[in-house]
Amino acid sequence: MSTEMIFSAMRTAAIGILSTMLVACTTTKPGPGAHGSHKAVEPEINMVNYPQTECPQIWQINDEKEMQSGLYWQRAIDCAVRLSPAEARAEARRWPATHWYGALKQGVLLANGNVTPAERRQYLLRLDAFISDYPASIRPLIQLWRDNQVNLLQLSEERTRYHHLQQSSDAQLDALRQQQRAQTRELDLTRRKLETLTDIERQLSSRRSPDASDSGHGDNNAAPAEGNGNTPENATQDATQP
Repeated sequence: MSTEMIFSAMRTAAIGILSTMLVACTTTKPGPGAHGSHKAVEPEINMVNYPQTECPQIWQINDEKEMQSGLYWQRAIDCAVRLSPAEARAEARRWPATHWYGALKQGVLLANGNVTPAERRQYLLRLDAFISDYPASIRPLIQLWRDNQVNLLQLSEERTRYHHLQQSSDAQLDALRQQQRAQTRELDLTRRKLETLTDIERQLSSRRSPDASDSGHGDNNAAPAEGNGNTPENATQDATQP
């Protein structure tokens, strides 16, 4: 047998062996533990349906992890609106502002408790003290709620300022009315005095006019008698003389 024939037979045998090995690899089934080792473990998710949770249960939740959900705080804000001012204040006293969720829950409750501007400013300052502790998942919600509280505070301050301005304006108007009344009384008094003086002057003028006419007539009658000097006695004396 020639050398070429030997190498050809060896090559054919090698190709056959490789083919058999490839078929064996593709047809081999994995063992029962093969799939289990690569299977992804699904986490157990236990989500609370906060929109359907009763309000009394909302206030009882004291788990920080559960309160990192924005849905929880949306429900808490909705439940706080349903409380009366006295109930909201009473519930707020149960939550000391010693951590971020206690301060936030207290603020949400007090916001519906007919608070004064000073009280609103105070719980906003308490919230700002925990600004670095807020979870990233609810930061936008807290910021939105805080902005609304700031707007309410500014509105309250503007109303107070307007009330003070209105009181000042009313006081000025009242002073002007009193001044006008006083000036009206003085004007009436001056008018009456002028009318009295006018009446007195008219009366004096009416009395002075007849006296002047009488004195004028008396002077006219006496003047011819003095000028002629013809009295009855003089006439008799002239008649008796020779």
